[in-house]
Amino acid sequence: MTLAKANNIFNSLISVTNEKSEIKIYKDFILILNNLEKKDFSEVELETIETKLSSLNLDSKLQDKKRYFKKALNEFKSFLSKTFSLVSKNYYTNLYISLGAGFGTISGIIIGERFGKSLGIALGISVGMLLGTLIGRSRDAKALDEERVIQ
Repeated sequence: MTLAKANNIFNSLISVTNEKSEIKIYKDFILILNNLEKKDFSEVELETIETKLSSLNLDSKLQDKKRYFKKALNEFKSFLSKTFSLVSKNYYTNLYISLGAGFGTISGIIIGERFGKSLGIALGISVGMLLGTLIGRSRDAKALDEERVIQ
């Protein structure tokens, strides 16, 4: 399935539905497909993407479209990330904020034994999230410079 055909499928699905959450999924797919059309891929890479789109069975008639296409969108994003190192907007920021909060909680518990648990945990999470935000923003900027952001 070509990028243009997949794009047409999602545009027709938008015109059929009224549910906002379903439309958002379709628009996310369209945005990714439009960004992929703008990138310079070799014939082999483009064929790989089209094969993946075909394997998602986007033109099949389904009962629960929202759940199916949400799963397909996540699978397609994962494919693009693993195969071409393409990431969505703010991918690294979101990743490192959650990692920072996790490590901050652990370090806050350790520090909290000395100064009080609640104060230690609050400081640990705050500092961890701040560091995670800074590291994530720099990684997102680097990905943007390398033109690896698809959304």
